[in-house]
Amino acid sequence: MAPNPEIRASDADRDRVAASLREHCAEGRITMDELQERLDTVYEAKTLGQLQEVTSDLPEEDLYQLPVPATQSKGTASPARPPSGDLEKGRMRAMWGAWATVSAINLAVWLVILVTTGAVYPWWIWVAGPWGAVLLMRTIFGGRQGGC
Repeated sequence: MAPNPEIRASDADRDRVAASLREHCAEGRITMDELQERLDTVYEAKTLGQLQEVTSDLPEEDLYQLPVPATQSKGTASPARPPSGDLEKGRMRAMWGAWATVSAINLAVWLVILVTTGAVYPWWIWVAGPWGAVLLMRTIFGGRQGGC
């Protein structure tokens, strides 16, 4: 906390430690009774060393926000994000699914029109064709890496 624990504590120092204690209570590290006892001690403290004693058994930072060292297992780390390759595969599946749904609806509408009126022009190809071609190129060559 401070190089010299005998330095007098300011009101701002006490408020900072009190806020930290409230956060530790919210995280479940200390109980409400412990919080009240420690707050009483904080507001009676005259030096930075006394403030440091109140929080000496508590971590200074939220442990769940710290990066996990490479030598430590990920037991307390935050949930892992899927690798970007898996994320890209999921996006491509979603894009192909949207294309297939829209194409199937257009084809069904065209078939209904064909059966009822006899019109034969395959207009649905102008919806499914270009969109499918773009998706095919993106699947084969990959999407933009980085950028906006």
